Amino acid sequence: MTDTDTDVGDSLLADIITAAELSHKEFPALAQFVEGIIIEGFGIVAGPPKLGKSWFTLGIALAVAAGGYALGKIQCQQRPVLLLSLEDSQRRLQDRISAIWDDAIPPHKLHLLTHVGPNLLIPTISAWLINHPNGLVILDTLGRARPQRKRGDDPYIADYQAGVALKTIVDTFPGSALLGVHHTRKASSDDFVDDLSGTLGLAGSADYILVLRRPRNSNDATLQTTGRDAPEGEYALTVHAGNWTLVGTDLTAAAAAIETRKAEGKLADRSLDVLNIVNTRAESGEYTTSADIAEKIGLDRNTAGVYLQRLAAADRITKHSRGVYTAVGSVGTVVNPP
Repeated sequence: MTDTDTDVGDSLLADIITAAELSHKEFPALAQFVEGIIIEGFGIVAGPPKLGKSWFTLGIALAVAAGGYALGKIQCQQRPVLLLSLEDSQRRLQDRISAIWDDAIPPHKLHLLTHVGPNLLIPTISAWLINHPNGLVILDTLGRARPQRKRGDDPYIADYQAGVALKTIVDTFPGSALLGVHHTRKASSDDFVDDLSGTLGLAGSADYILVLRRPRNSNDATLQTTGRDAPEGEYALTVHAGNWTLVGTDLTAAAAAIETRKAEGKLADRSLDVLNIVNTRAESGEYTTSADIAEKIGLDRNTAGVYLQRLAAADRITKHSRGVYTAVGSVGTVVNPP
């Protein structure tokens, strides 16, 4: 081996560190732009089209730039924000800011761009971060800004490389964050990370993922979070006139509200099961008691009785006598009362 080979080998291994040395290193805490939700690094917020993601990120941008309350509840440290709103016009942004901020003057630390030239996204973000190294960049949307795949490109690798290019920018400026807005698939899966549109290349390149869900024509919404250095969670939100608000006083309360919603959803589903049993038995000329419900769906008799009482109070079924029920309009037609 020549001296040249040795020098090359030494240079390749120059950054090696032992586990013992690493254990003594001290690293600054990751910057929190919205505590527990948006942190230092490259993140993706995703949701179905027309869900209100742009309203969500605009509210975040205003709160961080003003040092106000994100989602109405989470106090933010004031930091500069660049909002690349590439699917909006200045007129639309003005209207939306007015809707959220009312008549107050919006924060000067919120910088807006509605157009970036071809192949200039990375230079534009870099130029802004040079002047605002601890800032938050919001890219709305990733699909509008990223370069299109070339024919023959591997889809996963192309998506991953597009994400890595964005992650490299924020990694170059410690203390900064870049949040990209993305879509989810039409069909949801058990793992919300799998819902991101396209391949999992983008998700693989990101430090953390946020997924928004909201049923159509409903003000109730859900935010799910996960990441390499971010806590995994699920939080209840409400949406009104473009304002996304955390349910409860903080993330802990919002997480508890999610469990309450799930429990209420299960109650609603079980009530439908009980209602169907009562109606089906009435069609066959039979009354229904709590014992019948308990036998059919595995509830104890007391719980089954509570469901029957609630449905009767809501006029969804008819109470024939004490503990005996039938379908609405079936009284007098049932032939075998217990």
